[in-house]
Amino acid sequence: MPDNITDDAPDSTETTEITGSARHTWIASLISTVVTLPLAFFALVYSMLSPMACDSCSEADADRFDASFGPAWTVSCCGLLLALVILVASWVLTRRRPPAAIGLAVAAPATVFFTWVAFMTLINWP
Repeated sequence: MPDNITDDAPDSTETTEITGSARHTWIASLISTVVTLPLAFFALVYSMLSPMACDSCSEADADRFDASFGPAWTVSCCGLLLALVILVASWVLTRRRPPAAIGLAVAAPATVFFTWVAFMTLINWP
């Protein structure tokens, strides 16, 4: 009888390893939140204030800037929204899939950074 009980019991090291890694995964999502939200705020403010760079431009420079600002603003808004979705997904997957949650936690601030770089390259600065 004791053999059946020990054979059916899960391996204690395997259980500890799974719960140990899942237990501390929320730290990656927390750090990502602390980094991503202020970074996204400053990227959004910079994107919103960038049209002021062309206040004293000539008519031709202003037209070129305005033509490039529309698509760049769309990319900026969509990229920042994507970063927010990735951040929420990292919190959702914290308990279910810890490795995926850590990957998403790293991807959220990286998405904000690459969105800002894409915005800066799309603008035709005067």
